[in-house]
Amino acid sequence: MFKLKHLQTTNTGWSLDQRDPRFIESMMPILGLLYNCYFRVQTSGWENVPDGKILVVGSHNGGLASPDTSMMLYDWLRRFSVERQIYGLMHPKVWDVFPPAAEMAMKAGAVRAHPKMAYKALRAGASVLVYPGGAEDVFRPHAMRDKIYFAERRGFIKLALRENVPIVPAISWGSHDTLIVLADMYEIMQQFHKMGMPWLLGVDPLVFPIYLGLPWGLAFGPLPNIPLPVTIYTRVCPPIVFARYGKEAASDRTYVDECYELVRSKMQQELDSLIQQANH
Repeated sequence: MFKLKHLQTTNTGWSLDQRDPRFIESMMPILGLLYNCYFRVQTSGWENVPDGKILVVGSHNGGLASPDTSMMLYDWLRRFSVERQIYGLMHPKVWDVFPPAAEMAMKAGAVRAHPKMAYKALRAGASVLVYPGGAEDVFRPHAMRDKIYFAERRGFIKLALRENVPIVPAISWGSHDTLIVLADMYEIMQQFHKMGMPWLLGVDPLVFPIYLGLPWGLAFGPLPNIPLPVTIYTRVCPPIVFARYGKEAASDRTYVDECYELVRSKMQQELDSLIQQANH
């Protein structure tokens, strides 16, 4: 029983102990090559990262490969080294669908996207990286590539309020051109599922994009992709500090909504500015 419980705890994203500094350091040369030669990343704003633990809030781009995530992590590591711990919240379905990818991600600091793990990391003194929009954001249609989209999720706001940590927005542009999402057919596929069609691997994907990209050409569903070599622009924005914190603030729906809209609007303003900068 102990061995089974131990495996369930460590191998499915429920532990902070799987982060491996040696593995992270071994990946830095590969990440650096992608950063400098393949995606030719242009970044700014890292002076805005304050000391201490923070909640880094990003907008997701580029399908399952999500290259802006790994490039943002590379920037963090080359500035703060592996000693300043940061954990990324990763969707639980990754463990069900792509176990080898999940194992590698855990070594880099990924944990299950669950409030329990976010609180655990922050209370251990580490920072946390979260992409509230999740799958809906990372596979949002190409027509929405210039929009901050959180899928109306507010859990990250409650987390910041309860733990009294500043939110540091991390935005990017360009990564959504590493594949071209034409549309999301999830609602149609969900109707087929209700009629008896099983989900692939028995896992509800939450999204069902149709996209153009490598290696498939035209792909149906949230399949893994090889990102096109598109220039990625990233920016770390000034910290957002709210007027009130604590459990009472986190339980106030109106206040949570106000904080959510403040973060979303500020990130949209920064993204609009970044796009304008990239196009000049």
